[in-house]
Amino acid sequence: MAVARRRVNIEEGRAALAAWQAAVEPSGSAGEPGSDAGTPPSRSLIATAVRYSLEEVTARAPGNSVEVRVPPFGVTQCVEGPRHTRGTPPNVIECDAATWLSLVTGRMTWADAVSRHQLTASGLRADLSDLLPL
Repeated sequence: MAVARRRVNIEEGRAALAAWQAAVEPSGSAGEPGSDAGTPPSRSLIATAVRYSLEEVTARAPGNSVEVRVPPFGVTQCVEGPRHTRGTPPNVIECDAATWLSLVTGRMTWADAVSRHQLTASGLRADLSDLLPL
């Protein structure tokens, strides 16, 4: 199976993911907020973090049986299994960027996201709980 070429530099992607995490969950010592406290992450930072994490999921679970959509930032296909070639794939996961990045970083579990209706997952293979957090 061919490995997808990365479009996001790994170091830039990791840095964007760490910056997003610091912005939404500031850390400090002795109860002091982190340096990014109160600074909302920029759209470009979110886009880089989402695209990097989608590429990382594909690298860890290559395949074409599940499509993961995080509009408007990215989409990927992953997980081995039957390949679809036309139309809507049988296994689709879709969520917003904040939910996706929360899943990727471990701030939210797959079960919590499903029960809170923060993502849609259709199909028998549309469960990434074994792959997340990264």
